[in-house]
Amino acid sequence: MTSFFPPCADSGLRLGLGGAPLGNLFAAVSDEDTSALLDAAWASGCRSFDTAPHYGHGLSEHRMGQALRKHSRNDFMLSSKVGRLLTPDAGAPRAQNGYVEILPFRQAWDFSAAGTRRSVEDSLQRLGLSRLDVAYVHDPDVATHGARAPEVLRQVLAETLPALQQLKREGLVRAIGLGTNDVAVVLQVLRQADLDVLMLAGRYSLLDHSALPELLPQCRARVVRVALGGVFNSGILATGTRGGVATFNYAPAARDWVERTAQIEALCQVYGLPMRAAALQFPLAHPAVEIVMLGARSAAEWADAQAMLQHPIAPEFWAALRAQGLIPPESPTP
Repeated sequence: MTSFFPPCADSGLRLGLGGAPLGNLFAAVSDEDTSALLDAAWASGCRSFDTAPHYGHGLSEHRMGQALRKHSRNDFMLSSKVGRLLTPDAGAPRAQNGYVEILPFRQAWDFSAAGTRRSVEDSLQRLGLSRLDVAYVHDPDVATHGARAPEVLRQVLAETLPALQQLKREGLVRAIGLGTNDVAVVLQVLRQADLDVLMLAGRYSLLDHSALPELLPQCRARVVRVALGGVFNSGILATGTRGGVATFNYAPAARDWVERTAQIEALCQVYGLPMRAAALQFPLAHPAVEIVMLGARSAAEWADAQAMLQHPIAPEFWAALRAQGLIPPESPTP
């Protein structure tokens, strides 16, 4: 089966660029630095890119489109997301939802058929492009919607996904899927609908294996292409537990996660291995996973990720993780 997500040209690294930092997630990134990052990613052979209206209220889409329009549209894979619409408001706060120095818009949830079409068309306007390769339904989960989650799920099944199928028939979208960090909602959708692709953030990593028992086998059996985001679990697997506050799932990490990460760190030290290398290479060993989408903030971070993916790791390291119960017995390893 050929990959839906093109790997990096020449090197073959299964690495794509995630667009959340381009929307100024947690801290502002200058136009010059984002342009340098996008140019460096392209020069390194990266041909898979992901963004969303949520990321900086359109800022990520603007920046990514400006960089990618320089290249032939058939030479790269680009995804964005639906579920949030942006409304202009000169008085909108410049910091919202973890993003800073954002564009002057407010977000509103809209999973309706009309809202889904408008979302795709608005994204294409911001990108300056005529089609998306993937449109993901963004965050239709309980953690995001609370008591409204069952209603959201019904609307996703009744309106959002059928609207995306229509956009697919019209050629504005090539593939449709979910973009979420929640395993349960994907399993609920798969019981009632077909998906082409899945963008799963944080739920299959060196630290969190919650997608392993049921979801990843289903995706493989049903040929749902899987792209992984959040393989550093929003920070802790990149920065480690020493110095500062370790973050997991975009919040200070709970004690259990910190202790487990400290055990992984200790083994990495024994084997002379950067934990970033193990965190990037581990999830790619699963046969359901096609690519890791990395939310780099700079050209230097992108170069580091490439180096970490190629860093040699002794088989004994993976065996030691398994022996200490830090990865499940059934999890594939590189």
